[in-house]
Amino acid sequence: MKKLNKEDYSRFTRHLSLAKIGEEGQLKLKNARVLVIGAGGLGSPLLIYLAAAGIGTIGIVDDDHVSVSNLQRQILYTSAELGLKKVELAAKKLNALYPEIEIDSYNFRLNKANAEELFSAYDVIADCTDNYQTRALIGKMSAKLNKPLAFASVLNYEAQLSVFNYEDGPVYSDLFPAVPKDGTYLENEIGLIGVLPGVAGTLQANEIIKIITGYGEVLSGKLLVFNIQHNRFNLIRFSK
Repeated sequence: MKKLNKEDYSRFTRHLSLAKIGEEGQLKLKNARVLVIGAGGLGSPLLIYLAAAGIGTIGIVDDDHVSVSNLQRQILYTSAELGLKKVELAAKKLNALYPEIEIDSYNFRLNKANAEELFSAYDVIADCTDNYQTRALIGKMSAKLNKPLAFASVLNYEAQLSVFNYEDGPVYSDLFPAVPKDGTYLENEIGLIGVLPGVAGTLQANEIIKIITGYGEVLSGKLLVFNIQHNRFNLIRFSK
């Protein structure tokens, strides 16, 4: 089990001062293993805040390279890094933010053949993907292995967030029972305001911190839907 060192006590002093996190919660964060699938618009802020919070081990699954169209929303990357692998860049920057963090980089696409073995090595799964087929696979595998799943989705001006497989709560297929016929959508075919995945990814990181530390109310059995254009937030409850 990892322990907090002298620098941790200085770095995480604001967490340690919180009654509902404190030293016990920070230790849970340092010993937690989180798998993030997708290092794009949602994954960028999520990864930054997980590393900043002191998550001890983060796995990153993404087979993409940085393109200029990513830079409007994928804040982990810069113009000088066009064409480079996202997982390698993300790992380097997260280690710079929190040197004690362990990063597992998976420069491949998640599929039925590798999902179960990959998920088995982590405590919490984060879905930051942008196509329905992969989301369905993540939902199915996380439910099979009973791994808490922090889900987020963005489109145009609207975002959705929820948590599945948490303390015997609903699973992904309870809310999304079918995959659309086309199975996917491409980012270059849709509109997306750049700050939206930043807001959603940050909220997604907060859900993961809550799952690990036990503070607050987790979005299990609840779908948070918000429209950033009109500042409208709705909480929709659903059950198994």
